[in-house]
Amino acid sequence: MTRIGLISDTHGFLDESVFRHFKDCDEIWHAGDFGNADLADKLSAFKPLKGVYGNIDGMDIRAHYPEQLVFMCESVKVMMRHIGGAPPKYNPETRKELALHRPLLFISGHSHILKVIYDQQYQCLHINPGAAGKQGWHKVRTLVRLTIDGKEMKDCNVIELR
Repeated sequence: MTRIGLISDTHGFLDESVFRHFKDCDEIWHAGDFGNADLADKLSAFKPLKGVYGNIDGMDIRAHYPEQLVFMCESVKVMMRHIGGAPPKYNPETRKELALHRPLLFISGHSHILKVIYDQQYQCLHINPGAAGKQGWHKVRTLVRLTIDGKEMKDCNVIELR
């Protein structure tokens, strides 16, 4: 069983409550727009960190985090990229990558819109954890926690940061 903390679009701001909300997580996955390497370093010092760079991230982030990650978490194939869109309106590159990799879980960021939705066409769960930073048009800052147990994805919780 692996407990995951999902975060995106921090834009250089890391709310201290993230550490409390993710204290029982085994890993943190950041879906891009970290904002700076100091923020990534704080997260990675706290828990093992996987991440992808976002469109606002500079070379300090891009040197350490790729545009896309495809990996296994237990028996779940995961694909993560910052700019992906959402079902059924993925961008062309994401559609190509989803068809190629066939993940069971697709994570993206960028829109600042929280989404947890099952995609019938690609037969995968799509999660966008929304935005945890203060920059952008969103009104509520959000995180997501979920558990992966074998092939099962469960205990998905949305957290609103105040």
